[in-house]
Amino acid sequence: MKWRYLRGTARAYLMSIAFWFGLACLMGSQYGVLNRQHLWSSFVQLLGMASVRGFALALWTPPIFYLVGKYLNFSRNRWSYVLACVLGAVPFVLLHSGILWALIPQFDDVQHVYVARTFHSWLEIIRTAFADQIFIYIAMVVAAHAYEYLKRLRREEREKYEYQQALVASELQALKMQLRPHFLFNTLHGIATLVDGDSKSARAMIVKLSDLLRTALDRDQVDLVSLQDELRFAKEYLDLEKMRFGNRLKIEWLIPPATYGLLVPQMILQPLVENAIRHGVSSAREGGWVEVAATQRDGILEIQVRNNVGSKTSSGTGVGLRNTQARLKYLYSGDASLHLTVSDDRTATVSLILPALNSQPATMTRHHGQNVA
Repeated sequence: MKWRYLRGTARAYLMSIAFWFGLACLMGSQYGVLNRQHLWSSFVQLLGMASVRGFALALWTPPIFYLVGKYLNFSRNRWSYVLACVLGAVPFVLLHSGILWALIPQFDDVQHVYVARTFHSWLEIIRTAFADQIFIYIAMVVAAHAYEYLKRLRREEREKYEYQQALVASELQALKMQLRPHFLFNTLHGIATLVDGDSKSARAMIVKLSDLLRTALDRDQVDLVSLQDELRFAKEYLDLEKMRFGNRLKIEWLIPPATYGLLVPQMILQPLVENAIRHGVSSAREGGWVEVAATQRDGILEIQVRNNVGSKTSSGTGVGLRNTQARLKYLYSGDASLHLTVSDDRTATVSLILPALNSQPATMTRHHGQNVA
């Protein structure tokens, strides 16, 4: 901590010296007269005077910035604060003039010789330069306030950004927590229908469900996963539903291998295929089918989940689709979308459009064109 403080102080003084030395050189070159016959000596003299004046000003700049930053909160008492700033000009003029009196030799323009320093010569410096020094002091104070307000503005913007990020993360986490009970409830309801008639399948579904929940918990800390992993999770969920519906459920995967490495939100497919099951095979006496397809073009990944629509309408709340739309909003800020259409032949299509973000290359058992029924 002490080393950081010393390093910050040294950096402040170096920046101050560099600024005031450069400004003093510009002012000296404007008002100073270079002797063409003794160009080098007059140039060295000009640099020397600029160095002294730049050092004298640089000496007070960091303390003024420090005091403004420390006591700016007292500006709420406006008149007292303004009075303190105004009175600060007095010690600044006295001390700054004293430094110039101590560092710059006194030169008698009449006799063209250097003379000894006296108290009168110090007062003469104050008398002839106090207006310029007060102007410089005001400029320093104004610059210190501008710098402090800029720092506070940047800090507030950073805190606001961090707060918004934390809020989005908490809302996204809440959406995840909302999705899991919904998924668990629907699956347990399916298991309950098999307990009396097919207890063996019910026990197998419970084991499969525990594996799915373990996988979901292991992926809790990540928002994006590869399409390969998401397809694997969706396939395991559909295997679970396959135990329930048997041959009544037909599943087809149309996934090009080139899309396996693209990033998608975790558990983004599960609510879509769950919705397809609920409105398809579970509400159709003759059974149904689900098709999962993916295409990539022009930096866009489109995933479609298609299913037949049963003769009975489901009374579901639609939590899965609403949850998916909300997660897309938080993760992609309008760059992703979800569309649901139902054609005249009673085929429902959910289109998920995402930016095609690449992850590490992955390998996966081919699903392209495969009927997993």
